Amino acid sequence: MRRDDLAAIYHAYIACLNRQDWPSLGRFVHEEVAHNSRPLGLSGYRTMLEQDFRDIPDLRFDVAMLLSDPPRIAARLKFDCAPVGTFLGLAVNGKRVLFYENVFYEFADDKIRQVWSILDKTAIELQLEVS
Repeated sequence: MRRDDLAAIYHAYIACLNRQDWPSLGRFVHEEVAHNSRPLGLSGYRTMLEQDFRDIPDLRFDVAMLLSDPPRIAARLKFDCAPVGTFLGLAVNGKRVLFYENVFYEFADDKIRQVWSILDKTAIELQLEVS
């Protein structure tokens, strides 16, 4: 697969997430997907994402940086949102916070098979200290 083709699939995946188009998730995510080395399968991955949207009602995935090197993608995702209650063990309670996620994906059969993700929790902690 070419770099541009893989990047196009990834952008379509992000659009699917932002629409919360869960029935279409299987077009982009492998049945045997794993997240941070934890096997979830497609249904577990969907459950994780649905919970993310419950915890962060205004969640929107914005691609700030994208590198495509088939069969892998590296992305820096930007989030400007207001999580309800506790998020990452922090009492955010609806305060608007800006943070990033650095995430790597590995594709198999043109679908996301592995996801390795790190959220910038420190950025959120610093914003909560200022308020």
